[in-house]
Amino acid sequence: MKPLAELRNDAMGIFQAGLRAADPFSAILRHVKFAGQQLQAGEKRYDLTRVSAIYAIGAGKASARMAQAMEQILGGRLSGVVNVKYGHAVPLKAVKVNEAGHPLPDEAGVRGTREILRLLEHCDERSLVLFLISGGGSALLPCPAEGLTLDDKQRTTQALLDCGATIQEINAVRKHISRVKGGRLAKAAYPATVVSLILSDVVGDSLDSIASGPTVPDSSKFADCLRVIDRYRLHEMLPPAVRSYLQRGAEGELEETPKPNDPIFHRVQNLIVGSNRLALSAAKEKAEELGYRALILSSLIQGDTREAAGVHAAIAKEVVETGNPVPRPACIISGGETTVTIRGGGLGGRNQEFALAAALGIAGSEGIVVLSGGTDGTDGPTDAAGAMADGTTVQRAKDKGLDPERHLETNDSYHFFRSLDDLLVTGPTFTNVMDLRLVLAG
Repeated sequence: MKPLAELRNDAMGIFQAGLRAADPFSAILRHVKFAGQQLQAGEKRYDLTRVSAIYAIGAGKASARMAQAMEQILGGRLSGVVNVKYGHAVPLKAVKVNEAGHPLPDEAGVRGTREILRLLEHCDERSLVLFLISGGGSALLPCPAEGLTLDDKQRTTQALLDCGATIQEINAVRKHISRVKGGRLAKAAYPATVVSLILSDVVGDSLDSIASGPTVPDSSKFADCLRVIDRYRLHEMLPPAVRSYLQRGAEGELEETPKPNDPIFHRVQNLIVGSNRLALSAAKEKAEELGYRALILSSLIQGDTREAAGVHAAIAKEVVETGNPVPRPACIISGGETTVTIRGGGLGGRNQEFALAAALGIAGSEGIVVLSGGTDGTDGPTDAAGAMADGTTVQRAKDKGLDPERHLETNDSYHFFRSLDDLLVTGPTFTNVMDLRLVLAG
């Protein structure tokens, strides 16, 4: 059996391999080529002799890195604006970078989005717009609908995040209180040709959910937003202006988001250039290189974080006891994005909470390591990407006077793992393809 220290080192190496596979610069270069005045994006080609202007716009934690790749491809033919999270800027020559707030939008994000909209006002049928979308795009492309304020959007977003709503439910609401989401950015660019290059951070790679689908037809309606409010009992949590706006929309007083039959989408290509599955496959390859029997459990893990952690802990113990679903040494890999319901006033994120709940599930077990990390390098409102736990975590915590159950109950996983020096701190990774979770059984 591999010693625990080696298992922990292997877990870090496997996680890093997943991150490298999700690098947005490489993802763009794999999918976009330029030769002989022909720009190829996926299977489609664009004759640039018929294009008078090329704009690169974007929003998301990886959009500056994606713009860097587009500058390498197109050089001086490019200009534009991208919005990124604070600390996620990279040097660019032709494209302006605006840093802004995430997960809650701020005034810097609004200014950057308005700058993008002003740029699109210059577009005509000979313009080519390259829209660089990545995780965090919903918060980093804020432009409140008429009559609503940024504070309205911030309070609404926070209420949705805190109640445990799914990303699809959150985005349905965000689309309908925005001037750019839910296909409205494509409408603003029309009649230009739009090529959206997308680094997916959504379970199942649903195009209308990634960054709230700014260049994708929206299947949700105002009535769906009201159902989300009812389901999570948010009536008193949301600003009156937002409730009134959504109600007016459901009654037909406001224009709906663009739907699939809208002709604006005839001039739009949406191309996924990177996803969680790519990161999981690279992690599996690295695990096998290190001598593990690796299994990708799923890239579609959703639901309550603690419940998901309990299932992973049970699988780990099953591997140790019976050799199922794979014999030791084993590496079980999963991806996706779970949700945390806020019950206390602690600090943490879904990956740290996953690791803490899993630690309780594997307490006392030998030869088991669990790692859960966000591929963007940040987990919730913390400076950590996630955390690592093993069979000794709970006892080590108790030896330090920590109460693991109490830390879990109060959503205080960050301080728990910081005390044990088991936080996963990577710094900004300039990518985002959801979470990567590893269970190693030595």
